[in-house]
Amino acid sequence: MVEVGPATFTMGNHEVPRWPADGEGPAREVQLSPFSISPTAVSNTEFARFVDATGHVTDAERFGWSFVFALALPDDAPATRSVVGAPWWRQVEGASWQHPSGPGSSVREVGDHPVVHVSHRDARLYCAWAGLRLPTEAEWECAARGGCSGARYPWGNELEPDGVAMCNIFRGEFPHRPSAGPDWEPTVAVDSFAPNGFGLHNMAGNVWEWCADWFDPRVADLGALSDPTGPGTGSHRVIRGGSYLCHDSYCDRYRVAARSSNAPDSSTANMGFRVASG
Repeated sequence: MVEVGPATFTMGNHEVPRWPADGEGPAREVQLSPFSISPTAVSNTEFARFVDATGHVTDAERFGWSFVFALALPDDAPATRSVVGAPWWRQVEGASWQHPSGPGSSVREVGDHPVVHVSHRDARLYCAWAGLRLPTEAEWECAARGGCSGARYPWGNELEPDGVAMCNIFRGEFPHRPSAGPDWEPTVAVDSFAPNGFGLHNMAGNVWEWCADWFDPRVADLGALSDPTGPGTGSHRVIRGGSYLCHDSYCDRYRVAARSSNAPDSSTANMGFRVASG
């Protein structure tokens, strides 16, 4: 775990919003008490220890299916329903954390990749077992910035300084052709790419990460500027960081101030979590 704070940082941004409904701004000064956060997202190997110890059955396993990116499916995958308006998302029977692309896939060879197909409930139960918790949204953004005040990304303002890739986002023609071609793999190891100023990996891209807060696009108006925890209730939980599917032509939410949400019982092939304490 990496210790952060106490800290005062600028949360959100003053940019003209590309996604007004996300509620990124305005920028405001937020104070945080000391906390600790894991340097990486929870990996498949770590989640497997939790399942072995508790017998936990994830929501995706209980429902019998989860969402998988179409290009991650094998060529002979059976036809399945897609999401209206986002046909690259496919409802795959048998997809779960152990089988990220459906029944024929396995995490056996990717133990160091982030666990996916986990709901907010799954993440909270893992935290309870480990004696930890999910980070608040404010803690997550402060940690993601890594002391790099006002920057667009955890490492600065350029997406690829000197042409060097700093995160795992979609490169190519979204959602059809990743530039890596047939060797393309959705996720990468949890400690891939250089860490930010606090020593944290993949705070942009790879997988979305659940936060503790309920989502509200008006969160900047809630008034709590010291250890904020978001609204008291809601229908969706905050997710942060973007994923391997983010692409500027469609979704540039791999920026530090960017935010999104998902229903607490939802699970997808690009959503995981990291843990916090304090």
